[in-house]
Order: sequence, then C-alpha cells, then structure tokens
Amino acid sequence: MDWKYLFLSIDGRINRQPFWVGVVVLVVISGIASILDAILGLPTMGGAYGRGPISGLVSLVMIYPSIALSAKRWHDRDKSAWWILINVIPVIGWLWSLIETGFLRGTPGSNRFGPDPLASGAPAAA
Repeated sequence: MDWKYLFLSIDGRINRQPFWVGVVVLVVISGIASILDAILGLPTMGGAYGRGPISGLVSLVMIYPSIALSAKRWHDRDKSAWWILINVIPVIGWLWSLIETGFLRGTPGSNRFGPDPLASGAPAAA
C-alpha cells in the first residue's frame, strides 16, 4: 500500500479496503494523541471529552489526510470531491457520507477520475 498516495493525494480512486485502513490509522493516531494528553496531565478544553494540546494539534494535522481519503472514495463513486461538504449537514450528511464512502462499491470500470482500483489491470497506487 502506498501510504504517501493514500494520505497526501486527492487524485485518483481507492476502493473501500484502503479507505477503511486509512480511517483506522487516523483514529489510532488520534487515540494515541489523546492518551498522551492524559498521561502528561495536560489540560483539556470542554471537559472530559475535550481536546488537549497534543490531540488538538494532531487533529489539525489530520485534516488534509482525511480530505485526501474521502476525495478518492468520492471519486471511486464517480462524484466530485466537493461531495465531502455534505458532512456539513448534521446527521443526514454524516450518514449519507458514511454509506456512500464506507459501504457502497465504486463505479465498475474506468470513470473520469481514473481506472477501477478493483480491476485486474489497474495500477497499484492504493
């Protein structure tokens, strides 16, 4: 798996497996940052579930990799990365995005964003 492509490029397509691997990696990194805040006794904003300075900084750094993952999944569904903005709509937008990017198969065959990542002849970018 090309980690640089997965987390830093918004071009191309990825299927569900690399998407979920990327999501798990980002969640684990976020969890480790929160644990470090707690171990070091750093103050949090917003009570028990607030962000400390380490987890807050890590969250900011992870914005672009999260967008890159989502963009490639929307591309696999043959939709523009602008669909990421559906997450702005509370509950319905999050649910729509979860279903589209997390559970539905991408467009079979090539689309305007590149070859099918599941096709046998597709480049192994992800």
